[in-house]
Amino acid sequence: MIRRLLIANRGEIAVRVARGARELGIVPLGIYSEADADAYHLRFVDDARCVGPAAATQSYLNADAVIAAAVSMRADALHPGYGFLSERAPFARAVAAAGLTFVGPPPEAMAAMGSKIEAKHRVRASDVPVVPGYDGDDRTPETLRREAARIGFPLLIKASAGGGGRGMRVVESLDAFDEALGAAQREARAAFGDDAVLLEKFLREPRHIEFQILADAHGHTIHLGERECSIQRRHQKVVEEAPSVALSPELRAAMGSAAVRAAQSVGYVNAGTCEFMLDRDGTYYFLEMNARLQVEHPVTELVYGIDLVQWQLRIAQGEALTLSQDAVRPRGWAIETRINAEDPANGMLPSSGTIAAWAPPEGPGIRVDAGVTTGSEVGVYYDSMLAKLIVFGSDRAHAVARLTGALDDFRIDGLRTNLPLLRWIARDQAFRAGDTTTAFLAQRLDESIFAAPALSDAQRALATAALLLEDAAAWRIARVGMPIRYSGESGALAVEVDATSDPARWQVHGDLNGALAAVRIGERIRATLGPAAFEGSVTRERDALIVTVGDATATLRPTPPPAGSGGKRPGAGAADGTIVAPMPGKIVKIAVAEGDTVAERTLLLVLEAMKMEHRIESTVPATVRAIHVREGAVVPAGTPLVDLD
Repeated sequence: MIRRLLIANRGEIAVRVARGARELGIVPLGIYSEADADAYHLRFVDDARCVGPAAATQSYLNADAVIAAAVSMRADALHPGYGFLSERAPFARAVAAAGLTFVGPPPEAMAAMGSKIEAKHRVRASDVPVVPGYDGDDRTPETLRREAARIGFPLLIKASAGGGGRGMRVVESLDAFDEALGAAQREARAAFGDDAVLLEKFLREPRHIEFQILADAHGHTIHLGERECSIQRRHQKVVEEAPSVALSPELRAAMGSAAVRAAQSVGYVNAGTCEFMLDRDGTYYFLEMNARLQVEHPVTELVYGIDLVQWQLRIAQGEALTLSQDAVRPRGWAIETRINAEDPANGMLPSSGTIAAWAPPEGPGIRVDAGVTTGSEVGVYYDSMLAKLIVFGSDRAHAVARLTGALDDFRIDGLRTNLPLLRWIARDQAFRAGDTTTAFLAQRLDESIFAAPALSDAQRALATAALLLEDAAAWRIARVGMPIRYSGESGALAVEVDATSDPARWQVHGDLNGALAAVRIGERIRATLGPAAFEGSVTRERDALIVTVGDATATLRPTPPPAGSGGKRPGAGAADGTIVAPMPGKIVKIAVAEGDTVAERTLLLVLEAMKMEHRIESTVPATVRAIHVREGAVVPAGTPLVDLD
């Protein structure tokens, strides 16, 4: 029996597993990195150990430290969650060698399915169709390039050892193959410690369908129906639902049977997921098997009334499944959206900062699996997902209506999130009709609709109030004409402030005019400007003010004094002056040297943020005057990267 369980993860999945374990009478235990010393998931465990510095490679991916933490807290089992060490067979073996029960599949099954190449070999032998491509042992660049030409374009390069969109590149032509291959291998090595890749024919508009598997150690394997995960961005799922509008009962039975055969081909035990691509003509292809719990498991739990985390624990204890395939029947409809710290107004780039206010929706049929709360720090070291919003309805129309309302009610202040994108999806007519493919966002979404709106009077007033409240005494010394000059993508703030006899009231002139009064309550500020009243959050990230009013978030920084010439230009679109980091991240590749002449779209360097690589390019011909960073450096947003002439 499992009595004390170490959860070797963080965020919402650590919270989810802890809750499931406690309901079974199992004591949940946790780990954390130095950056996560005050993390939300630690509130749900009875004891926890620090396993290393902020970087995941030195903490959550440090197998020795994780196992040592389990032993020190007298754990008798370990649940890996997903990501990090969850699909690494050597780690599962090391857990068993330490005398602990690993809550997951046998290492042999994990190794077979953890390699997409080996998985394809195994399932082919069990008559499971796979996507045409190349998964041979010879993976030299010359062979991969030759096979790419044979398969044809568009082509997908895919990391063999991982998932989640990391180590994946779509290639449209042979000319672009070499650079895409290098980027995919580099990203795969950083994320999974293995740069092996395979090639697949890229299906332009398929649906992404996956089947949930449960298997015990007594020879019983069943599937719990399908989930549709077609709405994706950068190969990462955004919306998931169960069941799928695309599957007839006959197709569901055929694909479910193929999923069971795939699991049995490697002697699979515990929870797992078989992923398929479904073409418009009903042809389906096995993609991979995830040898772990999936992020989107809650939609299956709601539709089938089964607690997958608790079944994972029960199977790990040696219990036999009490469910038969015939008895597993869906009811209603469930939809999940991933709430990510990403900025829709800036190409969905990762966002970081302090969550000033966290107010998730509540009500019938609404579930929120969260890994953060008010006051949580969101950094650059880990995945950008903050939480999952899951809704349940009697049918799909009911679930979509409930999703729309819940997204509208979700309030997050202090950093930018993908809520505007999710609200757009929920109202899109094709989504409401169930007409979704992996090309859904690429074909239908115009990201310019998320462009930062003009700075509002409310944001100007709250930013001014925040600065005044930081040090009210300093503002009173001057009595007249203290200037405030801040600016950002949304606009500028230029006001002059006079103190009054009331320490909480000022007279402002310029972009704002009138008597300004304010009070701070935590991260939120209530301000009045004459007869107008405003409320929102203002947080600091170094020299920047993050001002949020409703859904609108603006980042303002001190406006530099006028310069005679030159100046700094932010982001990857800069062509001269100094290019600065558009977000916090790690420099993983510098592609140029000082003195180089670069053409339009020349890659300058690669910045990794929240496990994804971002290209920093020149938009016009220029000369590299200076490089201010080195490979491996972790830089904050706004850090000078490269000078161009």
